[in-house]
Amino acid sequence: MTSLLAVSGSPSAHSRTALLTGHLARRLSLAGFPTAHLRVRDLPAADLLAGRTESPALRRSLDAVEAATGLVVAAPVYQGAYSGLLKAFLDLLPRTGLAGKTVLPLMTGGSTAYALAIDYALRPVLCALGARQIVRGAFVLDRSLEPAPDGLLRISEDTAPRLDRAVDEFLSALTDGVTASAMTGS
Repeated sequence: MTSLLAVSGSPSAHSRTALLTGHLARRLSLAGFPTAHLRVRDLPAADLLAGRTESPALRRSLDAVEAATGLVVAAPVYQGAYSGLLKAFLDLLPRTGLAGKTVLPLMTGGSTAYALAIDYALRPVLCALGARQIVRGAFVLDRSLEPAPDGLLRISEDTAPRLDRAVDEFLSALTDGVTASAMTGS
């Protein structure tokens, strides 16, 4: 069975990245996929930074990555790259920790000057971890995401179609991957 894990790598308690990741996790769940949302900031910091993969919280998180067929990996842009918090988590994965997985990369930021951060910073790490397929993904300006009073997220009209295309491409790649695995018996 295809299961998905949405990983948000923002250290902020009031993160637009986490809201966007949660929004997409809900959307993927409504599409019929069992989906969980991992907020890396909620993991024990001392264990994360020390690489204590045997700690219960980190073990559960790493097991969730291993069990997932597809991942949404989201982070804010910090200093032209993804957050150090996400890096600390990704560093705990084995060298082939994303082998066989389809990944949707997402980044949020304050300026279009960072729009290529997905391709130049995040995608190479996801590739190095052995992802089967990394779909195009999306860079989203912070001002396009507005937290709503009900805890949900409002996405600007000019951004919503791009996100929809990214999610549709991800779902298509997941379906293609599941079909290919069934045909090869793997």
